[in-house]
Parts: sequence; C-alpha cells; structure tokens
Amino acid sequence: MIRLVVVALLGVPATVYYAVRIVWGVHRNAADPSCVCDDLPRRWAAFMLRAAGVSVALEDEHRIDRGVSQVLVANHVSWFDVLALAAFLPGPYVFVAKKEIEGVPFFGRAVRACGHIFIDRKDHAAALASLGAARERLERRRPTIIMFPEGTRSASGLLQPFKKGAFVLAIQARADVIPAAISGSREIMRKGSLLIRSGTVRVRFGEPIDVGAFRMEERDELTRRAWEALAALQVSSPT
Repeated sequence: MIRLVVVALLGVPATVYYAVRIVWGVHRNAADPSCVCDDLPRRWAAFMLRAAGVSVALEDEHRIDRGVSQVLVANHVSWFDVLALAAFLPGPYVFVAKKEIEGVPFFGRAVRACGHIFIDRKDHAAALASLGAARERLERRRPTIIMFPEGTRSASGLLQPFKKGAFVLAIQARADVIPAAISGSREIMRKGSLLIRSGTVRVRFGEPIDVGAFRMEERDELTRRAWEALAALQVSSPT
C-alpha cells in the first residue's frame, strides 16, 4: 500500500503536468504534433514506471517495422501493460482505447490530442467509425496500432477470447498483425487490486502474421491464428 501512495503522490501531479504540456504543445504546433506526441507520452509512462519501481524488458523488438503498417495485438492483465508499451515500443504508435478513458480529467484530453483512438463498445456504429479512423492513420502515417483484443483486462491472467475489431482493421488496411506477449505485469498490479509491487514487465514480440492472403470473410480465421500465436508466445516467454 505504501507503493500505491508513492505512485499516487508522484503520478497524479506528473500526469496533470505532462497532459497540460501535451495539449498545449499540440495546440501550438497543430500542423505537426508528432514531435510532442512521440516524446512526452514516453517520458510520462517511463516516469510512472520508475515511481512504481518497475522495469521493462523487450524481446525481439526488431519485429516492429517502422516502414510498414502493423497492428500490434497484446494480452492485457494490468494497467502496467499500457505503461510498458507507451514508454518503450519502438517507433510511432497509436493506442485504441475504450471510450471511458476519454472522460479521465486532463489525461483523456491529452490522449485525444495525440490522435489515439477511443472505441465505444456499446455503440456498434461508433465503433466502426473508430476503426475507420484507425485505418486512416495507418494509411497516412503508418504508426503501429496497439490493440488489446480481449477487450478488457483478464482477472485470471489466462488469455481470453479475442474480439474481431483488430483483425477487421488489419485486413482492411492490409497491415501485418504482430502478437505481443506481456508477462510480469499481473504480479505488479492485478485487476481489481490497489496493491502495487515492484518488478519487471517483459514484452515478447512474435513473428508478423502476413494479412495479405486474408479476405474479410476469413477474419475469424485470422482472429484464431493470432490468438494461437499469442498463446504460444505466452507459453514460451520467460517467467
């Protein structure tokens, strides 16, 4: 509980500080906010990790190719999954996050200012529009689109069934799918718990799945293949 207090005392003002800097920086450089949005979110995420006593180890990060469109799909068990990717994922990236994040004071506005995408899982039409926005970003800027296809954090740590949105997007944009197995974060902070422990988050990137041969009618097959690839990565990842 002491670590939670430390993270709160340091993290809340840091989040407000970085959020204000991001929104102001984007406003001042509206034509090209990429510099602000590539640097400051990484600094914020790295600060939050240090405050919690958490380190991050990447494995096979060379599989992130900055020259092509890619959709990264990762398992999700802890808020520290997001911080690890935000701080250390190579190259420009865009998160697809649940709509509720948009309402977080300061933070939500900064996330939207940097072009990250909110998806409303309760509104099918709005969710499709969000996927369209993600496709447009892939085609225009080629960032890595980060999605957690389970849809929510796994309380048990077991890999849950995948929703299809990430794979519909990948087929539409002809973007490779990169599975990423995250381990260690559940031991740091579990879903439903306020207890934070120090530790190491490990992110292992798998072989890209070539989407070129998949048609939209085969999205279920792509979803299954990505689930199996991520499950295999989890089994072979170090603990």
